[in-house]
Amino acid sequence: MEHGEKQITIIDENGNEQLCEVLFTFDSEEFNKSYVLYFPVGAEEDDNEEIEIHASSFVSNDDNTDGELSPIETDEEWDMIEEMLNTFLDEEEEE
Repeated sequence: MEHGEKQITIIDENGNEQLCEVLFTFDSEEFNKSYVLYFPVGAEEDDNEEIEIHASSFVSNDDNTDGELSPIETDEEWDMIEEMLNTFLDEEEEE
């Protein structure tokens, strides 16, 4: 996983485009989807507050373009994403 290499543009709930930095992506066979975790660009420069990390699911297309991002809908998915995030953050700290 390349870290900090990828940026995506998302539309927030107010319809504004927001440039986000991809934290990491992973696939889940259990839910048969891929997931992306990301945060708004520039958020890491503000030390005072916790970075708000967002997550979406997507179905990647065969021609390797990004699929459409979809909201996470179930608690089971959120639990799995939180677990993946915690594992990711633990590994980051060990480096």
